[in-house]
Amino acid sequence: MNKLLAAAFVALFLAGCQTDPVQAPVEDKSATTDPATSASGTSTSGMAGGGVGGASNAGAGAGRSGASALKDPNNILSQREIFFEYDSFVVPEKYKRLIEAQANYLTANRNAKVTLHGHADERGSREYNIALGQKRSDAVKQMMTLLGVQEIQIETVSFGEEKPKNLGHDEASWAENRRVDIVHAGE
Repeated sequence: MNKLLAAAFVALFLAGCQTDPVQAPVEDKSATTDPATSASGTSTSGMAGGGVGGASNAGAGAGRSGASALKDPNNILSQREIFFEYDSFVVPEKYKRLIEAQANYLTANRNAKVTLHGHADERGSREYNIALGQKRSDAVKQMMTLLGVQEIQIETVSFGEEKPKNLGHDEASWAENRRVDIVHAGE
């Protein structure tokens, strides 16, 4: 419960400190800092080391339709994975820009809806992992609602350990499985 309160306080503080509308940064593909890296060496999270702001708009897609922005690999809106530390549902700092961009898109497109799929690695009991996956998806939802997204636009679900991204049994595999997937309606 204390972790949830701490996460809520941090999210409220960050939302209160924001003075400028957040512009979605362009993905920086030159560096991969995410712990979840595929065998080919490419980032599986899509949030490789931040980005450069201002080149793309999270709302309407900077001159493109919203649907196009969601599929444009150069737009942060195409990034849909948020990875978590072991046994944690605190959203890592490096994913906050991604969540802000998704929230901006949803507030600009009030008919758009997302489902947040929470996942956990295979360690822990089935029940524990279902609960942890739910806490992860709820943490992302809470950040989005604090940024102005209507609750009716967001559904959360937990798959626990049931839908792993990587079937391996080592830390690199587990890191890929500790995540929330952002799934836009109609995809």
